[in-house]
Formats: sequence, structure tokens, C-alpha cells
Amino acid sequence: MSYASHLRCIGCGTVYPVDTVMNLCPVDNRPVEIIMDIDRLRSEKNDFQWYRPDIKSMWRFGSLLALDINDDSDRSNIVSLGEGYTPLLALDEYPLSSKIGFKLYIKDEGQPHPGYGKNPTGSFKDRGMSMVASMAKKLGLKQLAVPTQGNAGDSLTEYALHAGFELAVAMPDDTPMPILGRVAAMEKIHPQIHLELVKGTIRDASELLKEKYVSKGFFSTATFQEPGWRIEGKKTLGLELAEPIPGIKEHWSLPEVILYPTGGGTGILGMWKAFDELEALGVIDNKRPKIIAVQSEATPPVVNAFKEGNIDSQLVDAGHTIATGLNVPGGVGQIKVLEIIRKSGGAAIAVSEENICAELRNIYQRKGIWICPEGAATLAALGPAVQMGLIKPDSTVVAFNTGSFEKYLPNVRNIIFDIDKE
Repeated sequence: MSYASHLRCIGCGTVYPVDTVMNLCPVDNRPVEIIMDIDRLRSEKNDFQWYRPDIKSMWRFGSLLALDINDDSDRSNIVSLGEGYTPLLALDEYPLSSKIGFKLYIKDEGQPHPGYGKNPTGSFKDRGMSMVASMAKKLGLKQLAVPTQGNAGDSLTEYALHAGFELAVAMPDDTPMPILGRVAAMEKIHPQIHLELVKGTIRDASELLKEKYVSKGFFSTATFQEPGWRIEGKKTLGLELAEPIPGIKEHWSLPEVILYPTGGGTGILGMWKAFDELEALGVIDNKRPKIIAVQSEATPPVVNAFKEGNIDSQLVDAGHTIATGLNVPGGVGQIKVLEIIRKSGGAAIAVSEENICAELRNIYQRKGIWICPEGAATLAALGPAVQMGLIKPDSTVVAFNTGSFEKYLPNVRNIIFDIDKE
């Protein structure tokens, strides 16, 4: 039996039954999250009986997730394709880390690595969409809809086909072709997949879905607008950062700094939730990493709000960025993102297109690693973070690479050619 207790609005705190099929809280139009019964979990499964390190996927966290792989009835609803349990890659001798003296790691969500799990569509979105598909299956939903900048739609298409859902996906028409093309191909092959293209961003995609599909009974799984499911999936990012890692750390502990590419910001809420739950279980203490939200200068709603001292972001005009996952002009959950950043002592940093491209080249040249533009953005933010005093000598710093380089290949081939010429 799951230890999920109820749903709770992140704004007004209104509580709903855990199996409620809902979008935003009707009281204040904010997202809801799943609240775990940590007291009961600690009482019934002490000494890490909830933990399944033998499972090489995000479901290794067993009873600490909204669906408990240790329970027969929950396990029958879990839709898993091996997502999560990704490695930390040490970036030894990276110029800035060597100069300042901090330990730098990349959490690689894009490429498969021997001995670890594998995100089936090469994106961190697979964590959230595995949980979405699993909860939707448990609650008997048949038709889902998702607006996306690209990767979320690609991911949910994979899980919808595996679980038998009908799915409507809407994305900008300038989405990188490997992503757009794959979803378009699935639409041609599978009649239960519907693809809609829009001019603009994920916000425009969301409006189209509301009019054409949600109005006809499709359930929206847009960022923050499903009942905490994607937060719960992204929670596993934080749990993996905390757990013991052979060759890196022997005990449950957290890094001093996390740099996270921030579109909507679900992952920041998820990781913070993970840290709070682990503390409540007595696994870690109350010390938290500095959370640095990284955005593109082209579309920086969180950065603007942080610099101006506002508690919530305001919609901005979307620009153009090679890091398409960052081209999110605002979001209903960013009020919580900003709260977490400030509570952690972190910051929000915007980086230029020039510096994103430079880091794509640098990491390939120095380490032979291909990362996505959003991942390169986090490396581009290292310099400003050092200048702001957020990264100190001897700190452990984790930068997130959220997807596979190959999914962006047509958009970044000129950068590759520059690499080859050099």
C-alpha cells in the first residue's frame, strides 16, 4: 500500500484526497503536490526497508514514492521503461573548478552508462512521465494531453504507447527535428497519438490543447497542472543525489551547490521535496544545497523575478534560444521555485547564447562528452556563480545535463563543425 497520504496546494495549503483527478487548486489556481505519510513510513519501514538499491531505475526508492514497488497492487500499475538511476560524471580538471578548487560533477540524464538505468527517450522528462503514466493507469484515465517545448511530448508519447493511452501532444513548430520528427512518426504509425504544431511556445501549445482536446475529456498533464505527479517523478533526482554513490561517497549526503536548467522548474520542487522527506526520515540533516536556477537570457522570467525581489515571476516575451527547453515564458509553479532558491541561499542566473555554445564546445573538446544545450547552460553559469560567491573552494557542485545532445543535432551542427575544424 502506498504511503501517499493526500494532495496539498503549494499556495493556499488546501488538502484533497490523494486519488483526486484534478489540475490546479480551484481555490487559488496554484499546483498541488503529493504529501507522503512520513511518520507511518518511518514507523513501519525503519532501517531502510523502504529502499530498493537492487532496482536500477528511479523506482529503487520504493515506499518513498507515490506508488510503492514493494506493494503488489501498486507494482501492477507502475509503467517503467528503466528511467532514472543516472550517474554523476566527474569533470576533473575542468578549468574553473581546477582554478577555484571545487569538485564538479554532471548528473547525466542524456546518455546511457554501463551499470546504470537509462532514460528511454534520452531526457530527464522520462522520470516525470513514468510517474504520470503510472498514476493515470492507477486512476483509470484513458486520454491524456501534454503541451511541450519538445522533450516532455516525446517522453509521454513513449509511455502512452507502452501503457495504451490515447495522447494529444502540442509543441512549437520550431522544436528540434529529431524530437518533432519522432512524435510525428509515432502519430503516423499509431492512431492513438495526435500531434499539433503551434507558432510560439509551450504556452501557445497549452491553449490549443485546452480548446481542442481538454474540452473533449482529455486530461491535461501540463507542467504543474497534473496533481503532483511530475513533481513526484522529478523527486527521484534529489533522492539519487543524496544516496550513497560507489567511488564518490559512502553515506547519504547532499552537494553544496546544484545548478539546474529551469524552464517550468518542476525539478527544483521535486528535489526540495526529496530533501525534506529524507530529513523527516532521519536520513540527512537540515543542511541544504544552494539551488541555482539557470535560464537563457532570451527568456528569463525566474531570473527577472529574483533580481527584482518579486515573490513570483511575470510572463515575458519568449526569445530565441538554442536551449529550447528553457524557452518557457512563465509558469504557475515558479512562485515556489523562487521561494526555494531564496531559502537555499542560491540564485537565478541567465546565460547568453554565446556562452551556451562555448560550453558545448568546451566539454566536448576537454572531456569528449556530448551534452544538450540546457546542460551547457548550467556550465556557463559556473563563472557567474563563482563571482557571486555561491561556489566556494572545496565545495561539491552538481550541474544537470537534462537530455541527449543528439536530439538537438540539426540545431547545433554548426557548433559541431566548429569543433571538427579546431
